[in-house]
Amino acid sequence: MVHANAKLTPRGRLELARCVVEEGWPLRRAAERFQVSPTTAKRWADRYRLLNAAGMTDRSSRPHRSPSRTPRRLEQRISD
Repeated sequence: MVHANAKLTPRGRLELARCVVEEGWPLRRAAERFQVSPTTAKRWADRYRLLNAAGMTDRSSRPHRSPSRTPRRLEQRISD
């Protein structure tokens, strides 16, 4: 399922990344063509360089860590 606010599907991201990486398009040109920011175009091009087509899939938006998370002991006391 594609995110409702996504500018491109994974297929479109792959096309953008190939334009930048394989065809040598400047990031700004690719970003304008695909209607995304240059930062986003760079992110997808970098993922393509690192992971190839597998890097174009949607990722979870869940944080990798939560430093200010409530301690588990306190969570347990609250839920008891």
